[in-house]
This record gives sequence, structure tokens and C-alpha cells, in this order.
Amino acid sequence: MTRNTSPDNLLLHQEVLLLALNDDQGTPEFGVSYSFAMGGAILAELFLNERIRLVKPKKNQLLEPADATLLGDPVLDDALAKIAGARRRATPATWVSKLGSSSELKHTVAASLVDRGILHADIGRILLIFKRKIYPERDPGPERRIITRLEKAIFSESRDVDPRTAILISLSNGTGLLKTCFDKKRLKERKDRIKELSSGQFAGAAVQEAVRAAAAAATAAITAATTVTVITS
Repeated sequence: MTRNTSPDNLLLHQEVLLLALNDDQGTPEFGVSYSFAMGGAILAELFLNERIRLVKPKKNQLLEPADATLLGDPVLDDALAKIAGARRRATPATWVSKLGSSSELKHTVAASLVDRGILHADIGRILLIFKRKIYPERDPGPERRIITRLEKAIFSESRDVDPRTAILISLSNGTGLLKTCFDKKRLKERKDRIKELSSGQFAGAAVQEAVRAAAAAATAAITAATTVTVITS
């Protein structure tokens, strides 16, 4: 079983999805690269639970399995199996992209939150024709407590910040999720504090590799999307 979960017994990828979804519409907020944050969150969980480790055979650090014991969460166990079964070792950034880009990841994580009574599964329509699964919020309590944790860490000088909160801040900042929770001006005023929280001193160097990989993958995706828009406009 996983250890050191949040006060609501949520895993990092579950918390990321709660922050990414619009509470009423049940769809991801516009302008956030939440899939990469999810990929980074999955790697961070595997690091925290000592299921993977970093090796540096040449220039780049690569991931390899450290413990094949299942954790009891389908998302983490599937990710661990993929990393263990890969024909070649890959970088954290590669795995962030692979894990985060899974078409079923959002629905699998959302289903676990539906089972907890936090989200509600429904069917929405695009242009009144095309159907899609949506996940409006049913119980706002867990997300409010997540945001309260983030707010306390960001808008204070407290040194008592748990690793999971620091990791979530770094993932959320690098992928645009923080801007859905707090005013941009307030965040800008606290950029030094956010940088400090994202530096790794609260989370540990190995876990921070997953966080950096998520932010880098999100930046690359945003840059590519911007380039395509400029070229085609």
C-alpha cells in the first residue's frame, strides 16, 4: 500500500486532477498542461514509495525499477509495470510524457475519485451532438483542503511544509495549475517563495527529478503548440 498520503488520503495524481477540473463543468480548465502534471505526480509517488530510482550510466539520468511490490493503486501499479517491462531505460521526462499522455489516465483517476464520492460521473455534449465523460465536483471539501495547504505554504514563510505539498506546488506551478487556484498577481509577488518550495529542499533530490521532468515536458508542449498556432495563423 502507498504511504504518506495527503490528509484526505489522496495521492498526488488525484490531487492534480481535482485542481485541473472545473468544479461545475467537470472538464479540465483551459490553459493547463495537467496531463504532464499527472505524469510527474505518478513518478513522484513511485519515488516517494521507493519503487523506482535514478541511475546515470552516461549523460542523462535514467529510471529503473527498485522494488516490484505493488502499491494497490491501479495507476501506480500500471506505471511501475511499464517501467519494469520497458526494453530500454528512459529519462524521467520521457516517462512523464508516456504516462501523462495515456488516453485513459484521466478517466481512471476520476473513477477513483467518483468511488470516494468526491466527483460525479456524467455525460456532457459538445455542440449538442458529441458525447463525452465529465466529472463535476460532488464534495468540494477535499479540493478546498488542498488549496488551503497550498495557500499556507505559498503565502507564508513557514519552514513546516510537508514534501507532498512542496511537490504539488512545483508540479502545479510548472504546468499552469496554480493560476487556476490563485490570482496571478498574488502568485507573481510570491515567485521567490514558489521557487524555494520547488527547489527540492522540501521534497528530496530524486523526487524533484520527476517534478522538473513534468515542468520541462509541459513547457515543451506549450512551446510546440504556440509554434503551430503562429505558423498556421
